[in-house]
Amino acid sequence: MSTQATTTAPRPATERSEPTRPQPLGRRQRETRAALLFLAPDALGLIVFVALPMLLSVVLGFFWIDGFGNVDFIGVDNYVRMAQDPQFWNSARVTLIYLVVLVPLIFVTGLGLALLVQQKFPTVGWIRSALFMPYVVSIVVVSMVWQFMLTDRTGVVAAALAWIRLDGISFLGDPRFALGTVIVVTIWLQMGYYMIIFLAGLQDIPGELYEAARIDGARPWARFRRITLPLLAPTSFFVLLTSMVAVVTGGLDMIFVLTNGGPANSTSLLIFYIYQQAFLFGDLGYAAAIGSVLVAVLLIISAAMFVVTRGGRFTHDD
Repeated sequence: MSTQATTTAPRPATERSEPTRPQPLGRRQRETRAALLFLAPDALGLIVFVALPMLLSVVLGFFWIDGFGNVDFIGVDNYVRMAQDPQFWNSARVTLIYLVVLVPLIFVTGLGLALLVQQKFPTVGWIRSALFMPYVVSIVVVSMVWQFMLTDRTGVVAAALAWIRLDGISFLGDPRFALGTVIVVTIWLQMGYYMIIFLAGLQDIPGELYEAARIDGARPWARFRRITLPLLAPTSFFVLLTSMVAVVTGGLDMIFVLTNGGPANSTSLLIFYIYQQAFLFGDLGYAAAIGSVLVAVLLIISAAMFVVTRGGRFTHDD
């Protein structure tokens, strides 16, 4: 039996279209994508925990809310009430004094300490740690310690002043001294944090500039005024901006422990007044209206600072 070989013509190869490979990203595009990925978690946190509460505060300001499920739309009544509320204006005045006095003192104290601990001498590391230590301690704990030290007649400070015949001063019970005492405690608490920021800025200044200035015969004050201050301008802008926001929006726990807003409302900051309205008097809508106005003022001041300093760069080239 013979087998018949059958030959089949080879089929023409079907033309397959090559899959289009994605073009590799350029360096700038890769850097942009990496930057967006790094910024995404922070931006998400800001949106969820900052932007949305701010918008919610503005919306709640148009409602009467008692905290027990009763909600009623009242339009701009909360804002009209705010304009006629003497306690609101008193808290605004106290907050303005607190801000105007405290921010420059924090700036000067932080910069002075940074210039001090920038020097190389034994135990400088221990001194830096000791100055920064209060910032990492709980504000409530710090406030309770200071309250114990400033207790009338039996406190450590009162005993020390009595030893030099300066007794009878009530630092937390006298309206003339209460706000000043809170300012001193706040400076003691925060000076270490701003010292570290200024120290980082000082270490970025090239030492060759100081060496050249010394060769030219510049004295220490001239070197500080001509080299340190101009090159430290971006750091100074950051300190001024962040300390302003921290002063206006913080301090609630310290005021709550030290003075509870007294005596005679002399330490009733706006943030403490908002707390009173929301959680002591149950007027959440009015508290939200005050909070939205406070945030709006902070945004306006911050925007003005950015415009004046060109975004904190302090450059004059276009």
